[in-house]
Amino acid sequence: MQPHVVIVGAGFGGLTAARRLAGAPVRISLIDRNNYHLFQPLLYQVATAGLEPEQIAKPVRAILRHQSNLTFRMTEVTGIDLSSQQVTSAEGPIAYDYLVLAVGAETDFLGLGGLEDDSLQLKGLTDGVTIRNHVLACFERAAADPQAERRAELLTFVIVGAGPTGVEMAGALAELVHLVLVKDYPELEGKEIRILLLEAQDQVLPGFDPALARSAQRTLEGKGVEVMTGARLANYLDKRALLADGRSILAETLIWSAGVQAEQLARDLAVEHGRQGRVIVEPTLQVPAHPNAYVIGDAAYQEADGQPLPMMAPVAMQMAERAADNIRRAVEGRPPQAFAYRDPGRLATIGRNAAVADFGRLRFRGFLAWVVWLVVHLIQLIGFRNRLLVLINWAWDYFFYDRAVRLITSDPLRGE
Repeated sequence: MQPHVVIVGAGFGGLTAARRLAGAPVRISLIDRNNYHLFQPLLYQVATAGLEPEQIAKPVRAILRHQSNLTFRMTEVTGIDLSSQQVTSAEGPIAYDYLVLAVGAETDFLGLGGLEDDSLQLKGLTDGVTIRNHVLACFERAAADPQAERRAELLTFVIVGAGPTGVEMAGALAELVHLVLVKDYPELEGKEIRILLLEAQDQVLPGFDPALARSAQRTLEGKGVEVMTGARLANYLDKRALLADGRSILAETLIWSAGVQAEQLARDLAVEHGRQGRVIVEPTLQVPAHPNAYVIGDAAYQEADGQPLPMMAPVAMQMAERAADNIRRAVEGRPPQAFAYRDPGRLATIGRNAAVADFGRLRFRGFLAWVVWLVVHLIQLIGFRNRLLVLINWAWDYFFYDRAVRLITSDPLRGE
């Protein structure tokens, strides 16, 4: 019987590994708790009423329906026994000959008690819809509230963490508010609305070229975002964001994008871990003392030039290719090869006509960077239908200064 490869996680890494093993003399079981692959880089556009959830997700079975050596199983993986080479799932144990753990990352609230329950986060598809509902519901409640203090609280939006996710979220939210919602709610004054972006470090987009980071901050401020660097959140209690320096901000909404860590499944493995609970892997991406197990993507810890590889989709996809190739080599009786990351650069958009691109020696910003960002993300979307619908929505937003998905499907402020 052919060797059984179990891939846990259908994100960028897991999906890439599965496709890379197409045609290999192995049986593949791809396992995920969801039946879809999510294009997470555009999740913030769901949260800001620019895209529908189904436009950035596609069923895994539809993506891989022509891959004859693969079976998809929708179930929750609850544990992994590396010694007995067995995955524990909600449907029972699953034995493997080779394992690829591609479970990704989850939010890290950095020890701030209560923040998990009181803040909003942007990791899964339902999170995007929850934020959209919440933001729109805040405007509805504010439009009906005669008390100025309560309106100010409802119309203050705090985003914590100015990495790419936080910057993109702040820019998109500012455009939704100042270009669209001010027209929908003429009874509200624009000066009542505040969007604040807090960053504990001394610049937005940490890791980007400082000149590009300064440009991004100026663009955000031009869109009405209050950028606060060197501002560390100490707590969020009773709708009040408390900063480490003693300042406080009354806000109905706090969106957390400041910390991530490896998924619990990876952190629970009885192996050595690095920063953020990531599994320390061999140069070949194998788990030490367990050569049949590979960990890739956000759950894997490996360094380049003395720094941990970033928790980004390009890293996960390149790791997936190497892990899959090494499984092929193992099946053929050949030794594995080491992984070497090829940095494709970084992109972040701040809204219409504005983005920054950092490709090492080549750095640029503004309209050209924005076009590059659009093209790259459109190409990476899976499925012609998704690309077409996203392109139509982007064009509508660009030419008509409108957002097509301003629907409240539940009202979290009323517990619905």
